[in-house]
Amino acid sequence: MDPMAEIRLTFFQECEEQLTALENGLLGMQEGSADSELVNAVFRAVHSIKGGAGAFKLNTLVSFAHVFETALDKVRSGSIVPDADAMKLFLRAADALSDLVSASRDGAVLDTAPYAAIEEEFDALLGGAGGAAEDDDFQSLDFQPVTTAFSGEDAAPEATTAPARSSFLIRFRPLRELFAKANDPLALFRELTRLGRLQAQCDIKNLPFLDTMEPEDSYLSWELRLESDCDIAAVKEVFDFVDGDCDLSIEVGLPAQPAVMAAAPEASGPPPRIVQDGQADVAVPPPSVAPLPAPAEAEAAAQPKASARTAVQPTIRVDLDRVDRLINLVGELVINQAMLTQRVLHSSHVRDREVTSSLEELERLTREIQESVMAIRAQPVRPLFQRMSRIVREVADATGKDVRLRTEGEATEVDKTVVELLADPLTHMIRNAVDHGLETPEQRIAAGKAPEGTVRLAAAHRSGRVIIEVSDDGAGINRPRVLQKAIANGLVPPDSQLNDSEIDNLLFLPGFSTAQSISNISGRGVGMDVVKRSIQALGGRISIASSPGQGSTFTLSLPLTLAVLDGIVVTVDEQTFVIPLTAIVETVKHEQSRIHHVGEHSFVLRVRDVLVPLIDVGAELGVRPPANQVRSGVAILIETANGSRSALLVDNIQDQRQVVIKSLETNYKRVDGIAAATILGDGRVAMILDVDALVGLRHHDWSSTEIPFAKAS
Repeated sequence: MDPMAEIRLTFFQECEEQLTALENGLLGMQEGSADSELVNAVFRAVHSIKGGAGAFKLNTLVSFAHVFETALDKVRSGSIVPDADAMKLFLRAADALSDLVSASRDGAVLDTAPYAAIEEEFDALLGGAGGAAEDDDFQSLDFQPVTTAFSGEDAAPEATTAPARSSFLIRFRPLRELFAKANDPLALFRELTRLGRLQAQCDIKNLPFLDTMEPEDSYLSWELRLESDCDIAAVKEVFDFVDGDCDLSIEVGLPAQPAVMAAAPEASGPPPRIVQDGQADVAVPPPSVAPLPAPAEAEAAAQPKASARTAVQPTIRVDLDRVDRLINLVGELVINQAMLTQRVLHSSHVRDREVTSSLEELERLTREIQESVMAIRAQPVRPLFQRMSRIVREVADATGKDVRLRTEGEATEVDKTVVELLADPLTHMIRNAVDHGLETPEQRIAAGKAPEGTVRLAAAHRSGRVIIEVSDDGAGINRPRVLQKAIANGLVPPDSQLNDSEIDNLLFLPGFSTAQSISNISGRGVGMDVVKRSIQALGGRISIASSPGQGSTFTLSLPLTLAVLDGIVVTVDEQTFVIPLTAIVETVKHEQSRIHHVGEHSFVLRVRDVLVPLIDVGAELGVRPPANQVRSGVAILIETANGSRSALLVDNIQDQRQVVIKSLETNYKRVDGIAAATILGDGRVAMILDVDALVGLRHHDWSSTEIPFAKAS
């Protein structure tokens, strides 16, 4: 790869991290956090994006980020109060900045009108923050043409004793490239004031006459004296994004002794002479900087302060393809370990206890390796949840609703593949929650609710799976209207007698929609059916709970990974299948006294006074023909996505084991009732059952619910 292309790729990867930090910070500010470090983190994120974009001459991105950065700098200085209106503007600007980063990465051409409109809003915000904002900045910093004393946040007040600090002498001369990338020396000086007490002296001897001055060129340079308790790395970090666009040298002196620190000392000698009457003879007094000791001594003295900083966990960037390849190899290792163990244990001439012990140790180590490798792919759902906040804002603006998104369990870790495939269905659900679930502010006030609606997005680990809930505090599902719409569309018979759960599940039928009109958000009958298919493709389940007037909750139950699963190995007519352990409730006896006929080839099984459908797995998959009588075997009680239960009839259970998932659809084709395939220890290929699809082959969703035995005939 070309070196510049590789650097560019790294820049856009870092942009994703900066955009995440920006989104986190803005959401924290919106919640009312007044932490100055949070505001600084938001500012640094935009500043970092702008600095990197300038290096690649992404002028549109640089220009927009510069305006955004300026507004955030006013928030840091207290010139702008981040009220509700300002925060809405900042959040929309963050969305626009993300779009610009994506467009710059892909080389796309975007309409600049929306970004120009946001810039105009920033101009209005800055203009309303006290008039001449830039003049205020210069006055607050006591900035003068030649010698300036800055008072940073860490500077001690007058007539107080300050702790020992290191002295830094910084010589800084910006080049014209620095200004071309929208960087500002004054902003750099502000950053230095946050590190300690700063004195600046400007050298204007290279300033030409006005008639020969080039507006885009650079003629000034500065000598800066900084007294701070930070180390030299923190000082250099201020100039990170102007590296190569300026001449810079930093010298470090020994820590100054504790002394009484007052206002900036006046320069001794005659006052400086500035350009007058066309004369360019400028006499600038030398800076009042004490002789500095050797740099080595200063760095040694600053070392304890640096070691006191919080240690940062080192990380490396690895291509996802390499991780996938490693996971595939570990999967093959697991399969071969199982095959080796089975062959050795079934060998008639090997009965050595030491061999058996070694095989058990190999199995333990293999499983630990597999779990460690799988942890590499695990990532928190936080980035996915943050993407949903933008969806909420867009739909809320389009529908005229006031909505707040609350998230919980953002640190919950899931396999990266699951997170990526979950983005689209989760987007559908969030849009539906805002568009269909929540009422308008007027309707909420009439119902005695707060005008602002709430959408809650939560994630948690439970029983070896990840549970994601999307809930709202809206009006809930209008079940009479849903049933009426389903009958009108011919999706269910007119004489259907459905309970609440069955009516709720009508929302997942293809082509179903309760929208009054077609819009950009909804009304085309595409949405929840896609969500259900996507979740089932992930090996997950989705369920609904709704209370009229209080809101609805959609619950997703997903596997932690798509690479391995724990399952029960069963046989049906010498064919081997795997039933996912998460779908199994229990194994039950199916004595003839507990079995009832409900059709020619249909049976139900009584389990603790409840009748559940009994499904012959072999008959449903075509392994053997349907029978008029229930065959002998084992019944396994399973729970489907909608919470209903059924019993799967198999010949016998072999054992429980962890299996490596192999996509059947990728390597062969899609088979109804089969989710994937795996390779067993003896080398045989076994099918992994899709229990929801298997139940659906035999029964409709609304006819597979539990029936109380006392009411059954």
